[in-house]
Amino acid sequence: MATPTVYKNFINGEWVESKSGATFENRNPADTNEVLGVFQQSTAEDVDTAISAAAEAYKKWRLMPAPKRGEILFKVADRLLREKESLSQDMTKEMGKVIAETRGDTQEAIDMTFYMAGEGRRQFGFTTPSEMMNKFNMTIRQPLGVCGFITPWNFPMAIPSWKMMPALICGNTVVIKPATDTPLSVVNLVKICHEEGIPPGVVNLVTGSGSKVGQPLIQDDRVKVVSFTGSTEVGRKVAESCAPKFKHSCLEMGGKNVQIVMDDANLDLAVDGAIWGAFGTTGQRCTATSRLIVHKDVYKKMVDKMVDAANKLKVGNGLDASTQMGPCINQGQLDTVLSYIEIGKKEGAKLMCGGEQLTGGDYDKGCFAKPTIFSDVTQEMRIWKEEIFGPVLSIAPFDTFEQAIEMANDTEYGLSGSIYTQDVNRAYTAMRDVNVGIFYVNAPTIGAETHLPFGGTKNTGNGHREAATATLEVYSEWKSVYVDFSGTIQRAQIDNQ
Repeated sequence: MATPTVYKNFINGEWVESKSGATFENRNPADTNEVLGVFQQSTAEDVDTAISAAAEAYKKWRLMPAPKRGEILFKVADRLLREKESLSQDMTKEMGKVIAETRGDTQEAIDMTFYMAGEGRRQFGFTTPSEMMNKFNMTIRQPLGVCGFITPWNFPMAIPSWKMMPALICGNTVVIKPATDTPLSVVNLVKICHEEGIPPGVVNLVTGSGSKVGQPLIQDDRVKVVSFTGSTEVGRKVAESCAPKFKHSCLEMGGKNVQIVMDDANLDLAVDGAIWGAFGTTGQRCTATSRLIVHKDVYKKMVDKMVDAANKLKVGNGLDASTQMGPCINQGQLDTVLSYIEIGKKEGAKLMCGGEQLTGGDYDKGCFAKPTIFSDVTQEMRIWKEEIFGPVLSIAPFDTFEQAIEMANDTEYGLSGSIYTQDVNRAYTAMRDVNVGIFYVNAPTIGAETHLPFGGTKNTGNGHREAATATLEVYSEWKSVYVDFSGTIQRAQIDNQ
C-alpha cells in the first residue's frame, strides 16, 4: 500500500506541522482499511499562532475594498467549479455519502462563494432624512475581526463555505477547525483560497480535536465571532464560553424534523420525499426527516409504501453511482444508531424494516446500517424525542390536522418541517403554525438553497441565520453615521421642538 499523504496546518500563508509533532489518520468509512491522509493533531500553541496571523492580517484585509475582496472570491468559486468532480470524489471517500450528494455539497460551496462574491458590491446600508437642517444620516457595515469556525463532518465543504465566504467578504479574517472525520475537504477548500489570491493570514486552518483546538479557539479574546455547527449539547457549551466576554456566536445545532402527510396527499410523492429526507446522507443531516406523521385514513398504505421503498435502497460505497445510501461516518456513530434501534424495540415501537448492521463481503470493511423504519411510535418514546443522526425513521398516525400541528411542534428542536397536502388552506396554516426555521410544502425536509436564510428555532439555534444576506448580520456590525454640514451645533430632539 502507498504511504498516505501527510497534510499540514495552514497558518499565515504556509503549510506547517503542528508543534506537537502528533498526527491522526483520516479513514474511509466505507472501507476503514483505506487511509486517506495523515493530519496534524494540533495544540493550543498552534491555535495561538493561527489567531496571531489572522489578527495581523485583519489590519490590511479589512481595508481592501469589498469589491476587490469579491473579485478574489469569484476566482475561488470558478476554481471550485472547475475542480468539482475531484473535490467531490475526495469528499465521498472521507465522508461516505454517495457521489451525487457530494457533488451537491461541492455545488453548495460554489453557489455560496459566487453569491458572497457578489456581496462585495452590495452589503447595502441605508440613508434616512435627518430631523435637522443641513445634516446627512446613513448606515454602513463594519467587520468585527478574527472569526473562529468549528465545522461538522456531514457537509465538509458546504458548511465551511457558509461561514468563510460571508466572513471574508465583510472584511474579517478566519481560523477554522474542521471535524476530525473530514479534514481533507476543508484542506482542499483552503488550498484553493490561497492559490486564488487570498492573502497570507486571512484564512488559517488548524486540525485536531475539539478540546485541544476548538476550546482555545473559542476562548481567545482576539476571536470576535465564533460560528459552530454541531450538536445542541456542544453548542450550549460554546455559548457558555462566549457569554462572559459577550463574544458573538452563531450556533446551528440539532433537529428532529417532521414530515406531515395529510389524507389528500399524493402518497407516491410523499413516499419519495420521506425516503429522500430520512435516508439521504444516511440520515446524517440536521434537517433529516426523522419523524413522519400520517393521517389515520392513509396510515397503513403509507407505511407499507415506505417499507417497500426502504427495502429497495441499495446501500454501499458512495463512489458506486448505483449506490443510494452510504455508511455511517464512523463506528461510534454506527453504534449510536444501533443503540437507538434497541431503544425503539424496548419502548414498544414496531420495527418494520432494517434494524441491524449490514455485514458480509465489502460491508465488513465499513460502517453500514440498514435503512430502518419504526411504525406506531408514540410521543413518549425516546426515538420520537431524541436526535439519532442516522438512517432511522419513526412513523406515527394522527386523527386531525390540529393534532398533526401539535405533534409536529412536540420537540425541543425547530429546524425543518414539511407538509404534503393538496389543500392550500392547510398548507398555509402549517407554514404559519409549525415552529421551525425552514418549512416545505409538498417537498422533503431537506433541500435548502443558499439564497434563503438557514437556521432554526428553540434548541436548534441562537437566533442567527446562515446563508443569504441574513448571514451578513453575523459577520458585520452596523455603524450609524451623522454628517452635520450646518456649521453650528445642532442638538437632536432638542433644537427641533
